[in-house]
Amino acid sequence: MPAPKKTARRSLLVTSAVLSTLALAAPAAVAAPKPSGSPSASPSASPSATPPASMSTVGGARLGLPGTQVNLASGVPVLPKDVSARSWIVADAETGDVLAAHNAHWRLAPASTLKMLFADTLLPKFPRDTEHKVVPSDLAGIGPGSSMVGIKEEETYSVHDLWLGVFLRSGNDAVHVLSAMNKGVENTVREMNEHAEELQALDTHVVSPDGYDAEGQVSSAYDLTLIARSGMQKKDFREYASTVTAKFPGETKKNKKGKKVRKSFEIQNTNRLLAGDADVPVYEGIAGVKNGNTTNAGATFTGVAERGGKVLLVTVMKPEKDGHNEVYKETARLFDWGFKAAGKVRPVGELVPPKSAAQAAAPDANPSGEAGGSGDGAKGTAGTGSQPVAGAPAADGSSGIGVALGVTGGALVLLAGGAFLVNRRWPLPDLVRRRTRP
Repeated sequence: MPAPKKTARRSLLVTSAVLSTLALAAPAAVAAPKPSGSPSASPSASPSATPPASMSTVGGARLGLPGTQVNLASGVPVLPKDVSARSWIVADAETGDVLAAHNAHWRLAPASTLKMLFADTLLPKFPRDTEHKVVPSDLAGIGPGSSMVGIKEEETYSVHDLWLGVFLRSGNDAVHVLSAMNKGVENTVREMNEHAEELQALDTHVVSPDGYDAEGQVSSAYDLTLIARSGMQKKDFREYASTVTAKFPGETKKNKKGKKVRKSFEIQNTNRLLAGDADVPVYEGIAGVKNGNTTNAGATFTGVAERGGKVLLVTVMKPEKDGHNEVYKETARLFDWGFKAAGKVRPVGELVPPKSAAQAAAPDANPSGEAGGSGDGAKGTAGTGSQPVAGAPAADGSSGIGVALGVTGGALVLLAGGAFLVNRRWPLPDLVRRRTRP
């Protein structure tokens, strides 16, 4: 696959032998520090349908403004008019450019989209073949009416089984079992909040690791998009997020002969753009990520899709229009717009890198002295024109590979949870190739 095209916004010089040095400038100023302490001291979701007049400016000043932010110009398609969500964002997953946004930093209840942060925090901790026997305390504290995958006490499950339960069925029972394996819910919540701060997802405050409605538990369309971008760098995360159906271990029972048997049952992904529904077709090029729905949050969704070599992230929070599967329909419209607008529209902001990546490659640590572009988003991430990782061709001839996020002179910037890659592409699952029209 050919190297990505250079642009004035995202490329530095590339020599014939090596990548040039990447310079990551410090991120845009934060409007408000990340809250800490007890839930009562943390921010709350807005009780009204009106966004705050002042919001965080992480990623660019325009992203802190209420209302729709987009640079419409000649050749740029008009945004779809039938999008009723309180908050949404359309971003290029590779460059981090925010193509358009609406109340991007509005702190709202996230519902089960928060499980993306749970997974991004805990996935590296346990090998998938690790087995765990469930005890009653593992399932304590699950909220009434929670979505469940069907975990039974005294049964043994692999970590692989549990993650399938989290991603496909949004199982709060699977989240609680994994949290128990991670020294408990309280420790898991603490680690999730720390990871959110590292990602610069500063609108996010976790109270319950499964996304169940809780006082003070909030996130934003901007933050959920940052989190998804981080998670999709992990191979296991990509695999689970794109799995449509799987077999899940059932309960051990005695058959007619008195022999103990344990059968499996099929579970299906609740992401309707991935699995489809009567009124929602499978979206072309979809590869994840996570949906949610609670009383306080309404419907929420973050998705990633690839088409024609472009990979986009879209997050939609709480559509006001009361229609079946409305969150998926509005997401699909925004994806359609984004694929048409990509390469034509001037960005209004950026998805910032994690703190560690920004600090490690800050200008004072950059011997080359080269800097990135600017624009409306005050973009501080400079691309490198690096060679992409090779991927198999899609049905339409495009590559089935996606985002990437951080390379400094060919060396990885190491973070506490692993490596963060900038402008180096990682492969999206085979699902993208299977679900792209010929």
